Amino acid sequence: MKTALTILAFSFSLLFLPACNNKNNLPDISGIRVDLRIERFDKDLFAIDTNNLDASLRQLAAKYPAFYPDYMQQIMGISGNPADSNTVKSLKQFIWGYAAIQDSLQRVYANTDELEKKLETGFRYVKYYFPDYKPGRVLFFTGPFDAPGVALTGSGLAVGLQQFAGKDFSVYQTPEAQEMFPFYISRRFDKEYIPANCMKAVVQDLFPDKSAGKPLVEQMVEKGKQWWLLDKFLPQEADSLKTGFTQSQLEWCKSNEGLIWSYIYTNEDLNSINPTVIQTYIGEAPFTQGLNNQESPGNIGQWLGWQILKKYVSKHPDIKIEALMNTDARKIVEEAKYKPK
Repeated sequence: MKTALTILAFSFSLLFLPACNNKNNLPDISGIRVDLRIERFDKDLFAIDTNNLDASLRQLAAKYPAFYPDYMQQIMGISGNPADSNTVKSLKQFIWGYAAIQDSLQRVYANTDELEKKLETGFRYVKYYFPDYKPGRVLFFTGPFDAPGVALTGSGLAVGLQQFAGKDFSVYQTPEAQEMFPFYISRRFDKEYIPANCMKAVVQDLFPDKSAGKPLVEQMVEKGKQWWLLDKFLPQEADSLKTGFTQSQLEWCKSNEGLIWSYIYTNEDLNSINPTVIQTYIGEAPFTQGLNNQESPGNIGQWLGWQILKKYVSKHPDIKIEALMNTDARKIVEEAKYKPK
C-alpha cells in the first residue's frame, strides 16, 4: 500500500519578513479571510450501506470527486470501482474491521470547531506571506494504521484520524502497533498535533526538503529551515507541538545548547555523509546517542539547524523568505558563526 499521496505545486509570492505590527511582534492578519471547513470523508465512508455498496460508493465518489480516487487507490490500494470484486471485498472487511476504531474517533472528533479555528489561523498566516497560495479543502479520513497522518492531495489537506486517536488509545499500546509506532512516536498521536502536522505539509509543498545526500551540518540547516518557516505559520503554537519534542526535552535543549553543539562539533565530522552518523542526529529516535539518554530528544540536529537559522536571520533581518529558504546551507553556516554558550 502506498503511504504518501501526490503533492501538488502551488504558486507563491515573494514577501519581506514581517515588521512589528503589534505588541506581540506578529504580522496583522485580521484582514485576511480564509474560508475553511473540515469535511468528514471518514463519517461518510463508514455510513455507507455495505449491502448496497455499488450505489453507496457512487454517491461517495460524486461527493468527493477529487479525493475519492486518492483514498481508494493510494491509501486503500484498491481501484474504488464498485464493479471490482476486490474493491467490494476489501472495503467491507475494512469497514467492519475498523468500525469500533471509527466509533472511538467519532467521540474524539465530535466537535472540530477548535481545530478549524487553528487551521484557519495557520492558513491566514500562510496567505499573509504567500497571497497566491490556495489551501484547498481539509478532509478527515480514517485509513489503515500505516496510512499517512497528513498528506497534501489534489483536493487539499487530508488528515488520517487513525494517527490522531489520542496518545492513550488502546490500539496504540498493542505489540503490533508499538512495532510500527513506538511510544516516543505514538505519544504525538493526539489531536493537538494536527495543526502543526498540516502546516508542515504546507511548508513541504512550498519548499520541498533539499537535504538528501548533503553533509551532516547542511542537512541540519535544511531541516532547520522547515521548522523556521513552520514557526512563521504557527507563531502562537507551542514549540513542543511543532518539533514533536516534549516540553522537558525542549527545556533541556535550551539549557544545554552549548554542550550539545560542542559535543557534535568535537566528536563528529560536520561534513560527514555517513548515513549512520546522519541518522544519529536527524530523524526519529527516542534520544540522541552520546547525549543524555533520559532527557535528550531524537532529531536534535534539526533543532540545532533551527537555531543556526535564527542566528543567520538575526544578521540578515531584511532577507526575503524565498531567498532565505533557497540560500545555500553552507553559506548560512559560515555567515551565522553559530557558537552557543
